[in-house]
Amino acid sequence: MAPPNQTAQLFESVRTAVLTLELAPGERLTERGLESRFEASRTPVRAALMRLESEGLVRRDGRGWIVAPLDIDEIGALAELREAVESAAVRLAAVRASGADIEALAELLESARPVADEEHGVRAGGDFHVELAQLSGNALMAEAVRGAMTRLARTRWLEVRTPEARENAWAEHRAVVEALRERDGARAAALVAAHIRDTNERLVTFLTDERRRLRGHGLAIVASGPVPAREASVG
Repeated sequence: MAPPNQTAQLFESVRTAVLTLELAPGERLTERGLESRFEASRTPVRAALMRLESEGLVRRDGRGWIVAPLDIDEIGALAELREAVESAAVRLAAVRASGADIEALAELLESARPVADEEHGVRAGGDFHVELAQLSGNALMAEAVRGAMTRLARTRWLEVRTPEARENAWAEHRAVVEALRERDGARAAALVAAHIRDTNERLVTFLTDERRRLRGHGLAIVASGPVPAREASVG
């Protein structure tokens, strides 16, 4: 049996490769290929794949695995879930969150201001939404948002692909924080809902328009259901 730390490290390494699109959507994976690529043994590789499957980032493909394709239908469904949950969560946060909690959220947002750093911007944006949901005081709401942001992590690398897009997202987040400071739950909820809808619209438009070109670069994008996967360099 592999040491627990080796298993955890391998999981994080493979997960990061999937989330950053280093392992492309639709890419075939083999346990032997991952063992070689990440210098790991069979047990932690298998455990990592099973955990990634539970997060919706990989799926079984016969006797092997593939990186889950980007599914436009799923992206839309997640946007609907987020709008419902996050709007309700921010209304609760306006009532329940302490002033210190709101200022901590504002500080988190300020730390994400250097929008030239794409990786930092992507991670900080996801963290903001999770922390915002946690201010509701409802752990189940926060967990739902965390799960949705995990499933959307890969698409966020496409969504905030320019400094202008990252700056726009930061400004929209800041408007939500200002509404919370004023304890205006209705306005905060409306801002969150508009942010999620606009973000989803831009992303789906981009993926739809770029679908053929991205497929040519190995990125599998589907409207629903499985698609044929390309052979990976890790097998």
